[in-house]
Amino acid sequence: MSRSALVGNVTAMLEDAGFVVSDRCAIRPKSFDIAARRGEDLLLVKILGNIDAFNEATGHEMRRLGTYLNATPLVIGLRSRDEDLKPDVVYFRHGVPVFSPDTAYNLFIESVPPLIYAAPGGLYVNIDGDLLADERQDREWSLGQLANELGVSRRTVSKYEDGMNASVEVAMELEDLFDAPLTSPVDVLEGADEVHETEATPDDPEADPDDEQVVAVLTRAGYSVHPTLRSPFKAISQDEADDEGIVLTGHSKFTKAAEKRARIMSSIGQVTHTRSVYVVDRAKQESVDGTALVEREELEDLHDAAELRKVIRERAEYEEAA
Repeated sequence: MSRSALVGNVTAMLEDAGFVVSDRCAIRPKSFDIAARRGEDLLLVKILGNIDAFNEATGHEMRRLGTYLNATPLVIGLRSRDEDLKPDVVYFRHGVPVFSPDTAYNLFIESVPPLIYAAPGGLYVNIDGDLLADERQDREWSLGQLANELGVSRRTVSKYEDGMNASVEVAMELEDLFDAPLTSPVDVLEGADEVHETEATPDDPEADPDDEQVVAVLTRAGYSVHPTLRSPFKAISQDEADDEGIVLTGHSKFTKAAEKRARIMSSIGQVTHTRSVYVVDRAKQESVDGTALVEREELEDLHDAAELRKVIRERAEYEEAA
């Protein structure tokens, strides 16, 4: 299957599941392919045939974007090396959850979350330690008796009851012993980090030298500016006085490529519930599909975030009305 066909299939599946999906980010470089929202759940999705193409730099950027946009970064892929990804298993690459289209279908269409996650040493599941302890005590088994049944140490059983996860084989044996479901699913949308230890979210990269003046003006106006390296926009800018005042920010000469970026930014903004602004040297129009165009000199004359917010809103609303 071509990557383009795979992106189309995943997009259609998410739409069938009730997600609003952005236009594809058909530009390079790009850290994610589509943004998708269903209610409060916002996804930033990278779609790959072979997940080995997902590198550390892209993973770091997706995690930063997830933090600033309150979104879940994830990768949907078909295989790793020459082996297909196993169904209903969550893998991790550079701190980002990864799973197959079948797993995504079960999660988003069938509302059946995956139970298994891959980690060094094999496949594991979450054990409900409290439930395991209750089942053991109801049977009047000691820790030692259960340890003998499993062929593990008493200390290991104690760790299971304290919340340590178990291999798939041990989990199946426990459920057979007690004839009860003792596992809990991997919560991909909230708390996947509970089963995967990751380092802190990587720091922002340095701004492109060509963008330093724009960054300085936005910062002076009261925005926190978070530069990006692999996104359709150059930065995520947040109004420090307004927690929801997030603006996707771009900057370049106004070319056909810039216009394409502005359209993609607008589509992403509609899904992420953010506004977007593109700073250009000269502009013959005020917006592109809802992305406000602001000339560099005009931006420098705006003195605070409220003024910029007003310009962005008025130009986006003007285009919607037109």
